[in-house]
This record gives sequence, structure tokens and C-alpha cells, in this order.
Amino acid sequence: MSNILELKNITRTYKQPDSSLTVLSDLNLTVKKGEVVALVGQSGSGKTTLLQIAGLLDNPTNGEVIISGEDVSAANDKKRTQMRRKNIGFIYQFHHLLPEFSALENVIIPQMIAGVARTSAEEKAKELLTSLGLKDRFSHRPAKLSGGEQQRVAVARALANSPQIILADEPTGNLDPKTADGVFAMFMDMAKRTGQAALVATHNIELAKRMDRIVHLEGGILK
Repeated sequence: MSNILELKNITRTYKQPDSSLTVLSDLNLTVKKGEVVALVGQSGSGKTTLLQIAGLLDNPTNGEVIISGEDVSAANDKKRTQMRRKNIGFIYQFHHLLPEFSALENVIIPQMIAGVARTSAEEKAKELLTSLGLKDRFSHRPAKLSGGEQQRVAVARALANSPQIILADEPTGNLDPKTADGVFAMFMDMAKRTGQAALVATHNIELAKRMDRIVHLEGGILK
């Protein structure tokens, strides 16, 4: 399997008035194509910071970020935006769906922003939502969907542009155990069928055990 994400010697330090705070320290991580990796650690261990750096939403103080073989550590804002649109899908604990748009439109819009024609975007959105058990929810706005349905729409949105890697930050953390299990099962099935890589931060050890590999983040260091 080829490497989709490589983090090499990543350090992230934040300047404070009288000192500095190191959140990540000389961190190395590789995620391969088709691999789903669980990132576990206590609150404050640096999981979200790691995902933000991997997703090109934050810059490391030192180190290299390589996506699909391309070093984007020093890329400008335009290049980073292009890389996110083309190669990275995001899923968060809270769905962050656009409330004024339907489930279908929430999956269409990211594709159109990336330059996909409306007809093609709608076809892909319907396909994804149907595969996630939402065929009867196309026209429903987020407020009319259950928590599990909202998060499944968020999964479809993350997959809409066929990214090479999915970065998920506690994607089922806001759901009850039964709903979380169902959403996660659908996510794993989609990721495996599409061959996409995924890095999933979670507190749920039982879900983590169902992924291909678990990495532990403690005090900014991977173990």
C-alpha cells in the first residue's frame, strides 16, 4: 500500500506571553491507502492539533507534512486550499451541516465549490446518501434529521469529492452508543469500499479496536 499521509518530525509550539507551550513533539506518523487508523488519547493530548496539521488547517513549528507523496509543509494558502478540496475530507463531532439547505444540497455544495457540474454533483450526492441509508431524506433539512442521520450526511459530504484521506475528530462522540455504532459501521464500510485512508480521533476504545491500527498520543508524543 502506498502512503497517503506522512507526518515527519512534527513539532507544534505555541508562543505565550512569558513562555511557550509544546503540544506535539517530534511526531512521526504514516497512513497508507485503504488503511483506517485510530488516534486515541486523553483530552488535551494534542489529537485535534495533529488532525489540523494533517488537514493543512494549521502549520507545524517544525517538520514535514506529505500528502500523496507531495511535501506541502511550506505551501501557500492557495495551494493548501486546493489540496484540502482535492485530497482531504473532514468529519467532526458536530455535523456542521448548513441548516438552510437539504441533506442533498449539503452534499452537492462541496462538489460544486470544487468545480463539479450540478448534474454530476447531484448524482454523486444521491448515490452516497442512498448507500448510507438516507434515500428517503434527500429533501430534509438538518433540523428534521435525527442525530445519526445528520452525522451520516456529514460522512457523505466528507466523501463527496473522493478525497484520498478522511480526517475525523470524534465523529461519533455526540451520539448515543447504538447510533454511534451504526454510523461507524457505515463509515468503515464506505472507507473500505472506496479504498480511502482515514485517521480517526476517538475516545471510544471499542470503536478503535475495529480499525486497522491504533496509535496512542500522550503528552504530544505518539506511542
